[in-house]
Amino acid sequence: MPWLLIAIGYLLGSVPTAYLAGRVLKGVDIRQIGDGNMGAANAYRQLGAKVGVMVGVVDAAKGALAVLIAQAVNAPQPVILLAGAAAVFGHNWPIFLGFRGGRGESTTIGVLLAVATIPMLILAAPAILAHFIFRDTTKAAAFIFVPLPFVCWLTGLSGVLIVYSIALPCLVGFTHFLRTRWLPATQRHRSD
Repeated sequence: MPWLLIAIGYLLGSVPTAYLAGRVLKGVDIRQIGDGNMGAANAYRQLGAKVGVMVGVVDAAKGALAVLIAQAVNAPQPVILLAGAAAVFGHNWPIFLGFRGGRGESTTIGVLLAVATIPMLILAAPAILAHFIFRDTTKAAAFIFVPLPFVCWLTGLSGVLIVYSIALPCLVGFTHFLRTRWLPATQRHRSD
């Protein structure tokens, strides 16, 4: 059962929301426009605000759903956390599109919202404000990811969840580094 839940998380994460939205709603391949990233920020910039927000919400829901399914069957905490991480891996390296996906910010936010709800809700307002000020999803995400371990500690979450709140955003940062190092300098700003 644990491997099944992890596989479900990976497959949920692998659903290429931005790619499908681009093809179905606009008739374009999101991988061929903007920074080529299959994430909410590129969808927002290239496909429009409504589509970008929808992609971000669905990508976050993929991560949250992976966790909620594992919780619903009373899986042990390590399996729940692995299912969430698998959703982020699926988003970043989707089986359906040659293992080239997004950077995982929205999916990570969904996972963390499901496992660390109160700290994430506390940090939502500063992150939203940062997004409107900077118009940059990476900077806005930093307003969640950087203080999150401290807020998890303040709200009394376990050491395991505090470590998880560090590790999962590090995966986003690692993927962001891998993807942006090959982009031309003009495309490196405001990537998700």
